[in-house]
Amino acid sequence: MLIVSSVVMAFTSFQRFEREVPLDLEPPRPLALSVIVPETKVLIPKVIVKNHKAFLDAVGLRESSNRYYIVNKYGYMGKYQFGPKTLRSLGIKISKEEFLSNPQMQEQAMHLLLRSNYKNLKKYIEKYDGKKLYGIKVTKSGILAAAHLGGAGNVRKWFRRGIDFKDGNGTRISSYMKLFANYNLQI
Repeated sequence: MLIVSSVVMAFTSFQRFEREVPLDLEPPRPLALSVIVPETKVLIPKVIVKNHKAFLDAVGLRESSNRYYIVNKYGYMGKYQFGPKTLRSLGIKISKEEFLSNPQMQEQAMHLLLRSNYKNLKKYIEKYDGKKLYGIKVTKSGILAAAHLGGAGNVRKWFRRGIDFKDGNGTRISSYMKLFANYNLQI
């Protein structure tokens, strides 16, 4: 109650003060203010370089957050999440521990897999690169990323019949085709 009455008294005295001001006075003039304008920054558009290294970094980021030592719940290993079967098909016969502790071997395995998938999917790359199929712009890098996710055989099924394979995590090869499109790969 004390607070309310203080506010009422302050408001009442303000009103009284306002009534006591003579009407013939000029309104106060605004003060001249200096306004400091911060330097204008020139925004340069970020150019995204989509080269071979950027592709490898992007795939590694998506697969494992670029961690060479990681193993997922399905047993896929390293930066690019290789399975033992894929490594054997590439002629890599080392233990899980050796593979995980050897980043150079993981990079070599990825290089070998890209070359193998390119060889297996070359006719699809040549026929469809730059064209739309099933609502997706097809590119060489997108095809090779999809093959990394689901294998060259599942990519062929996608081209022939539109079957969109998905891995154990529910990731579809068509999502890799979109996500990794338009990289300039040296294979």
